[in-house]
Amino acid sequence: MEFEDDAFVLSARAHGEAGAIVELLTASHGKYAAHVAGGSSRKIRAFLQPGAKAIVRYRARVSDQLGSVTLEPVGEGPSALFDDPLALAGLSAAAAVAAGALPEREPHPGAYLAFEAFTQALTQLDIWPAVFVRFEAGLLQDLGFGLDLSKCAATGSEDDLIYVSPRTGRAVSREAGRPYKDRLLALPPFMLSSQARLEDGDVGAGLGLTAHFLEAFIFNPLNRPLPPARLWLVDRLSEAGRL
Repeated sequence: MEFEDDAFVLSARAHGEAGAIVELLTASHGKYAAHVAGGSSRKIRAFLQPGAKAIVRYRARVSDQLGSVTLEPVGEGPSALFDDPLALAGLSAAAAVAAGALPEREPHPGAYLAFEAFTQALTQLDIWPAVFVRFEAGLLQDLGFGLDLSKCAATGSEDDLIYVSPRTGRAVSREAGRPYKDRLLALPPFMLSSQARLEDGDVGAGLGLTAHFLEAFIFNPLNRPLPPARLWLVDRLSEAGRL
């Protein structure tokens, strides 16, 4: 089995004396693990950081075997963010969420595109935390657990949507949700429109929303917690006053 594809590195760990096992999010083939010869060397290790983009060439003798891969780096990747620890924390969190949520060897082009859009926003501190929330919402969508934010679940109204049902993932209007507001999740305006202005508390509400459904629909059924890198990102954003 062989293929060539665009990919992002999600994780890498040393294997043997000189190699590494790398986990990749590919554009057309989904999440793949593979062996990288010489992956523990200083030269190649620099290209195996979470979020690094590459053209990969994968080869395996049989389809269910761990194959080998060579990588051709594309762009600067995480090295462009070395002076921005908060952005690096965001990149690590996105890679960890994708690695934990996506099944092996199952094409998810929407997840790849959502990850790519997030990486392109990382140089803009004012917006990338909100784009991270949109990335997680896109990941849920691509995995079949998309939030329905188009209209109120109770009335069908498309106006004044400010809540989400924690059970169904459907939007709820202010009026319909008033009696149950303590049991509903907050829906920040930026999740309804990319033109909405970000207000204090919006990113925190968005992170809480996507965390709830990632746990309920993906990680809890797999008996896994949310990745530590994702929890650490929330702490770092809170300390930086970005929630």
